[in-house]
Amino acid sequence: MITRTTGYLTIRDDGPEATRHLEDQGFVLLRSIFTRDEVAELEADIDRVFDEEPPDVRRRERPVERYEPFRYAMLNRSAVCQRAIAHPAILEVIEPLLGEDCHVIANTAWRQPPGDYDHAGWRWHIDSGPHVPRPADVPWDPRIPYPVFAIAAHIYVHDSPIECGPTGVIPRSHTSGQAPPPDRVEDADLTWNGAGALAITAEAGDVALVVSDAWHRRLPARPGDPGRYFLQCHYGRRDLHPRLRLTSEANQLSDEAVARATTSRERSLIGLHRPGFYDA
Repeated sequence: MITRTTGYLTIRDDGPEATRHLEDQGFVLLRSIFTRDEVAELEADIDRVFDEEPPDVRRRERPVERYEPFRYAMLNRSAVCQRAIAHPAILEVIEPLLGEDCHVIANTAWRQPPGDYDHAGWRWHIDSGPHVPRPADVPWDPRIPYPVFAIAAHIYVHDSPIECGPTGVIPRSHTSGQAPPPDRVEDADLTWNGAGALAITAEAGDVALVVSDAWHRRLPARPGDPGRYFLQCHYGRRDLHPRLRLTSEANQLSDEAVARATTSRERSLIGLHRPGFYDA
């Protein structure tokens, strides 16, 4: 765990038990963070955004239908969502791993109907990174706290039972220094270091936290799949740039600098990146 009280990051020894579990296992489930009334308010406002605004098409080569279950940058569209992602019970768990100056890098509402699998999230993946890549046969020194750079929160608007194909996480896989093996991304029986997937089943009002480097996926749905409905927020260290908007829409560049960048590498060099991980 870390703190930034002097401008630099330093090690801290204290922190909530949930933080220790998140740091050690790569995920944790926080129960009953939001009341029934708060969840109802959140659902009503997310539904409003879905009703009022069309899907955000982040990659033009993809069909519009691919983006229908999602709305991005929800804190810009909903005061209720902005308030939810700032809940003290969430921040007190993530700040000891990301620093007290961590910030939101993505904030997406998921409203997936039953049977909707038109999204790469049903395959094993990591959200970005790995942030500390290394050979698979080089174990991490347990004397060094494993660094965490980004954490995803799922704020459950509806219950997430095993039938819906909830998020599955392989414990401690965030310490592997590896992405899931490409030839097994659809293998529900994938393991790392002897551990297989644990399903995060949750009730409305719960919050799941998952380290971005952890191997995770949507597990296969079962008969009676009710669909999935949650507000997702990615929190990152101060050093990670927010992805709420595409870099072509939100950047620190002059029109002249943009015009001079004519190749894909020249564009990425000045910060005009192709959508990926958190923003697509």
